[in-house]
Amino acid sequence: MRFGDARDWFFEKRFGLFIHWGLYALPAWHEQLQWRGRVDRSEYEKLAGDWVPHRFDPDLWLDLAEEAGMGYLCLTTKHHDGFCLWATKQTDFCVTHTPDGRDLVYLVAEACRRRRFPLCLYYSCVDWHHPNYPNQGRHHELPGPLPGDQPDHARYLDFLRAQVEELCTNYGPLGGFWWDMNVEEHVDPSINARIRELQPGAVINNRGYDEGDFGTPERDWDGGLDGQMTLSRPTEACQSVGIESWGFRLGEDYYTDRHLQRSLAKYLARGANYLLNLGPRADGSIDPHQVGMLRRLGAWYHKTREALIDVEPASHLTTNRDVLLTRRGTTLYVICHRELVTDSVKLKPLAVMPTRATLLNSGDEVECEVTVLPSEHATQQPCLRLRRLPANELAGTVLVVRLEFDELPEAAAAVEGDERLVR
Repeated sequence: MRFGDARDWFFEKRFGLFIHWGLYALPAWHEQLQWRGRVDRSEYEKLAGDWVPHRFDPDLWLDLAEEAGMGYLCLTTKHHDGFCLWATKQTDFCVTHTPDGRDLVYLVAEACRRRRFPLCLYYSCVDWHHPNYPNQGRHHELPGPLPGDQPDHARYLDFLRAQVEELCTNYGPLGGFWWDMNVEEHVDPSINARIRELQPGAVINNRGYDEGDFGTPERDWDGGLDGQMTLSRPTEACQSVGIESWGFRLGEDYYTDRHLQRSLAKYLARGANYLLNLGPRADGSIDPHQVGMLRRLGAWYHKTREALIDVEPASHLTTNRDVLLTRRGTTLYVICHRELVTDSVKLKPLAVMPTRATLLNSGDEVECEVTVLPSEHATQQPCLRLRRLPANELAGTVLVVRLEFDELPEAAAAVEGDERLVR
């Protein structure tokens, strides 16, 4: 899958950093504090008077991203609360009308430009602050028009178009535009068409006003994707390090390292991109716990990335759905993205011995054999088995094995009775 134009950077930079940052970092509860916490708009607006991110340094964010092996950044320019991180002329509810006063999108864009780091900009279609947005109490909306509001979706879209124009003309080349929460389900392809005119290298997701360029499964919620060996369209899965929020939350419940490894592996191995989110604190710094999580994930990723990047999905070569396979030429990679219940892995019907088998996590040799197992007595068909994997010793990590062959069978192996797995 390729676009055949400047957007193809998306297929090279497969792992990205998502940043959710805004006024909601001050109370540090949730980025949807107004909606989930039932906070009045008038009270929420007062947070702008306390916005002084004195430790904000986008180069430190990029240092951390590069250390983890990430290749691009996506920044929330305006979340559902309507607060804008750039010097917009369309509303006073923005960073230039705070004690800090700096255009933070400009500073992030400059850091990304210096370091040749593609920058994508997130923009929420919902706006809890703008008087013309028709809040009607639907999902991710305020209960209804507040005093002084003048609900008018057409006028709101004029405001939105003007902001998109600012973001696409004032901050240099963009790698992407990331829409969110089109509650109205309004369709208007001209909006994305204008982004493409201004930013021909920008990939656009499918949460805006048409289908865009790629799909955006979130937080491993789309179980239907787990049954697919390859994906039918360009895809970028998004996940946050914390289970409750995307913005910074005091007392957050964080995912385990192994869960994030599994999540990252299962999408990259199917050919998707992966966007992992951190929520900076109100002062602009990243919480040390989140830093540690990203560094540990990066350490695993650097050891195993050869199985996930510049490879082809190859899970059709086995009927074992507890692992994912990728390949590069005659090298096959076995990704144990689900919990191992034994210390061995069967790769039925593959029945070829590799010339070498290596556990990428440690560099150790992996024992292999081709044999007929008692469980295969009916067919008497031999299969390749990986033996004595350190499933107990490395229980907190996803194991990845590299298998090198002189020749690798090309025939696809279908799962009986489940045509969804055959593409």
